[in-house]
Amino acid sequence: MSDFARARLRMVERQLKARGIEDERVLAAMGEVPREAFLPEELRDRAYEDSALPIGAEQTISQPWIVAAICQGLELEGSELVLEVGTGSGYSAAVLARLAAHVVSIERHRQLSEEAAAVLDSLAVRNVEIILGDGSLGAPRRAPFDAIAVHATAPAPPPTLIEQLADRGRLVVPVSSGDADMLTILRREGDRIETRSLGPCRFVPLIGEQGFSG
Repeated sequence: MSDFARARLRMVERQLKARGIEDERVLAAMGEVPREAFLPEELRDRAYEDSALPIGAEQTISQPWIVAAICQGLELEGSELVLEVGTGSGYSAAVLARLAAHVVSIERHRQLSEEAAAVLDSLAVRNVEIILGDGSLGAPRRAPFDAIAVHATAPAPPPTLIEQLADRGRLVVPVSSGDADMLTILRREGDRIETRSLGPCRFVPLIGEQGFSG
């Protein structure tokens, strides 16, 4: 077993299971996806630290627990069409790809989208489709989505993303709230939206028409 594989198993046990991640499919996916592959060479030895790390363009690869918490909140069973807002390094997309049937991922930085696509291709991840654009507006031509994961803090849950949820669909989004962002899950039940908090977090801002101005 490689040093990275051992570090990945420790991450699952000490960072995820110990802090409330219970979904066995999520734990398995997190234990399989090589986070180091999505980092610049000089940061790969820090791949399994309990923290976010820079990936360029003033963006970060999220802390492992955050990725797992979002995935667990989406309650994926394997057949879903998922929208991801903020491809970033592609790491979260790779995890989601193991949990759902197909992932549509939106990134506003061309360089990041191209680099993420290259890493996903090198890992033979074939069920992720990356789109360059304003993630706050979603992908209306591909809607409705069974689940939507947003990897940037919004001033409020973007109405357009809520509209793109299928019935009983789940949206997980960090929402700006005072001194901390609040990771929030919204579930669509017909015309009704149920909301609950998953806890505090910290993300880069969601830049776009229904996010913050750039």
